[in-house]
Amino acid sequence: MSNALVLVAEPVEAQQPAQADDDVQMVRLWIARSASRHTRRNYEREAFRFLAWVGRPLAMIRIADLQGYLASRTGSSATVALTASALKSLLTFAQEVGYLRFNIGAAVKVPPIKNTLAERIMSEADALLLIRQEPVMRNRVLLTVLYGGGLRISEVCGLRWRDLVARDQAGQATVFGKGGKTRVVLLSGATWKELTKLRAESELDAPVFRSKKGGSLDPSSVHRVVKAAAARAGLSTEVSAHWLRHAHASHSLDRGAPIHLVQATLGHASVATTGRYLHARPSESSARFLGV
Repeated sequence: MSNALVLVAEPVEAQQPAQADDDVQMVRLWIARSASRHTRRNYEREAFRFLAWVGRPLAMIRIADLQGYLASRTGSSATVALTASALKSLLTFAQEVGYLRFNIGAAVKVPPIKNTLAERIMSEADALLLIRQEPVMRNRVLLTVLYGGGLRISEVCGLRWRDLVARDQAGQATVFGKGGKTRVVLLSGATWKELTKLRAESELDAPVFRSKKGGSLDPSSVHRVVKAAAARAGLSTEVSAHWLRHAHASHSLDRGAPIHLVQATLGHASVATTGRYLHARPSESSARFLGV
């Protein structure tokens, strides 16, 4: 395909247009729907990479162009599937707002991917080891909240002291989550006790987890903390902050927590999403009834 089309995009943080008069503005309108800055950046990169590869405006793109681009993508099946989902979303949105007459993405199937969730669920012993071997108090509390509260990285980074309220012998956190949704997460007495160690004389609007400069920790810093803790505990190099969220879901279900309660705590839009953890670590199997 020709690379004749050169797209110069402004940074993700640029002012979003009110309507789309060209492809760049269309992409801006589309990514503005996502609350996650990380997601917006990834979607923007995928869209402009596709347009540059095709070398034609969105209105002139055909099914074969999209299929050819996906076939040219290297990487895992999950990477290709995410690319396909992103571009199908862009084309669907462009038609919905009247920018395109037809949605050619509707005819393109997202390639199936293997569910590897089971590979990303550490044991309860490993999760506790990762936390307890962390020598820095702030980082140890951070790991505790990621696991004990089942929070996403963005949710932890956004926590302020005014979001935390004592409740009985424990406490609760008001979390601004994915999709701009707010939820309240009850924390255990042990997690709450660890959190209060960081309070000191902090003001209500101060971030719970501070950087060295006094501001909120950013996601990249949290990733580094988790990676270092995993290495210290002798765990896989693939362990990430989201693994602790997976662990929270799986371990609480193993201990008998109702699935709807785990769904509410994690902020899943559907109980089907939470149900994936039951399938990833089944408690019983018909294979155990056989003699082989």
